[in-house]
Amino acid sequence: MAKVGIVMGSDSDLPVMSKAAEILEQFGVDYEMTIISAHRMPDVFYDYASSAEEKGYKVIIAGAGMAAHLPGMCAAIFPMPVIGIPMHTKSLGGVDSLYSIVQMPSGIPVATVAINGGANAGILAVKMLAMSDPDLLAKLKEYIAGMKAAVMKKADKLDELGYKGYMEQM
Repeated sequence: MAKVGIVMGSDSDLPVMSKAAEILEQFGVDYEMTIISAHRMPDVFYDYASSAEEKGYKVIIAGAGMAAHLPGMCAAIFPMPVIGIPMHTKSLGGVDSLYSIVQMPSGIPVATVAINGGANAGILAVKMLAMSDPDLLAKLKEYIAGMKAAVMKKADKLDELGYKGYMEQM
């Protein structure tokens, strides 16, 4: 089965990155998660990215903050899709991370989700894998239908109770 690599630059990224892992678990997608600083341990990082394909990874989800080189460096070495998650930062609110990840040079694309967008990174990885996995695609369609049903239920409740009644029950 296809695997997803989840890599982050610091353990402070774990709450966001765990949301990607939770989505992958929900869909039954195998993954491995680790912490590697591209700046502090470039040799370990290079070994990770250059061996990811032979480990069976089909997608890497990489989260990083501030200079945020981890996703781009993964994309430079790993030949398959990389999804970057920019981390929220205290100094610039994550805009620094977002710009670092999204502004890649031509030929080195990184699919980038929202700041702290761990769940969306997981869903995007599932969508990428579902292109060649009919069973996973079926699960994805069920998930999408479930999201629609949840919103419709809330809309029906709002219609029934009105704004004030709805807010009182929240």
